[in-house]
Amino acid sequence: MTTAADANITTIADRVAKLQEGMAGKVPDEIVDVFSAEQTELGERGIPAGIAEPGDILGDFTLLDVHGASTTLSTARAGRVAVVVLYRGAWCPYCNLALHAYQEDLVPALADRGVELVAISPQKPDGSLSMKEKNELTFTVLSDPGNTIAKRLGVLTAPTDKARAAQRAMGISLTDVNADGSHDVPMPTVVIVDAAGVIRWIDVHPNYTTRTEVGDILAALNALH
Repeated sequence: MTTAADANITTIADRVAKLQEGMAGKVPDEIVDVFSAEQTELGERGIPAGIAEPGDILGDFTLLDVHGASTTLSTARAGRVAVVVLYRGAWCPYCNLALHAYQEDLVPALADRGVELVAISPQKPDGSLSMKEKNELTFTVLSDPGNTIAKRLGVLTAPTDKARAAQRAMGISLTDVNADGSHDVPMPTVVIVDAAGVIRWIDVHPNYTTRTEVGDILAALNALH
């Protein structure tokens, strides 16, 4: 059921459009062209075959908290239904935008439902801490060295060689920020996991400039209840 509050939510797509308007002219055209080509290629390639499906057991994973201490996904879920968000890293402006939107518009609704929110990336813990502090996130943010969850879900990818070169030109080196020294990243993905660890809903975005909308997450939760 959509509430009046849900109807007033600014969509992530609208936030992205505003972000891109603000970036216009600030990034060299040749770099913009490389990223645009990558985004088009990712969109055309689409969702990979063989991704995890509702009814699959997600399983448990050893992760790192923002201070580098070992923890697990089951600890973060605290035995409750959870919305698990895979994002690329604090270096990604679209990730910052999406997690900030989830903090503003999703967290209050999840609190009313007794649902946990957990965001996970392959970056080092200091990147997770930066993401949490910069966006004033109150939910759990964890690091997954080696992208074990992305591999389990079948959503692991990597930037093209040209995109990596463009990232380096902007001062971003994935091999430096990722905890395992790789340049692999997850496709932005949201999974709803029930209290028993069973995947009940999954939404994958091959093109990283698009994200799962708050309204879609809430609609999926409502359908499950």
